[in-house]
Amino acid sequence: MTSAVVFAYHNVGARCLRVVLAHGIEVPLVVTQLDDPRERLWFERVADVATKYGVEWIAPDDANAPDVVAKIAALKPDFLFSFYYRRMLGPALLAVPSRGALNMHGSLLPKYRGRAPVNWAVLHGETETGATLHYMTAKPDAGDIVAQERVPILPDETAKDVFDKVTVAAETALDRVLPALIAGTAPRQVNDVTRGSYFGGRSPEDGRIDWHGSARDIHNLVRAVAPPYPGAFYDLDGRRIEIAKTRMLDTCPPGAPQGSGLFAIAEAVFARCGDGRCLAIVDARCGDRPLSAGLLGTFSAAAR
Repeated sequence: MTSAVVFAYHNVGARCLRVVLAHGIEVPLVVTQLDDPRERLWFERVADVATKYGVEWIAPDDANAPDVVAKIAALKPDFLFSFYYRRMLGPALLAVPSRGALNMHGSLLPKYRGRAPVNWAVLHGETETGATLHYMTAKPDAGDIVAQERVPILPDETAKDVFDKVTVAAETALDRVLPALIAGTAPRQVNDVTRGSYFGGRSPEDGRIDWHGSARDIHNLVRAVAPPYPGAFYDLDGRRIEIAKTRMLDTCPPGAPQGSGLFAIAEAVFARCGDGRCLAIVDARCGDRPLSAGLLGTFSAAAR
């Protein structure tokens, strides 16, 4: 029987673990991560899935520690799989499986190697992305490609909307190629990283809005970091405005002021951006209150 040790976290990890088990692969161990108490937990826990299926799981602080490597090596797995596990696996771990170590990445490699690939794709206004199963090497997201599944990115979709589609794409790609991997006939396509891109992690501060940017760029930023991610924000008159949803407008509403920033017309809130175009502010809050035209009117004109 083919065996695999699975490193997994998040929704992609949970669903791909189920796929591996459904294909009859023996999983003697799952390696996952403890949840960060500072992070909003909106996703499925891999530890719960492993427990449900009676699979032993561990959540070491360092998966590359010698004792963890030794524990995994003693299992003599055919494969290692990494499904949204958040830490790099070092050379000692990658050398353990007899038939290779593979990772599921949330982009169409070689584009968007690195961290937060869905958020970066939405931020840059991409119209498609997907999931890629590839062999792991010492260099991140650089090994040969085994399977890919594409999904569209629609103009108003948030990163969460796209991530949900990428999760299904990952499940589909893995389910399709696993029989060939088990049989030893899976394809391998060179992952030409010179034709791609690499991006690092994102922090909450990256959600700060500069109204001097273009309307399209600001709209993309808002949807790239919309909840459950930390969100886009703007500090106005000493108070923080959190903006969760915007809509591109073909023309600014009559009476819109010329300067960049937030403004209200009747009962609606808008923003004029640096390129002269306007956004409708569909969902925004100031503290625990929705941002309304009336609330915006309490801010100083200079701040707006």
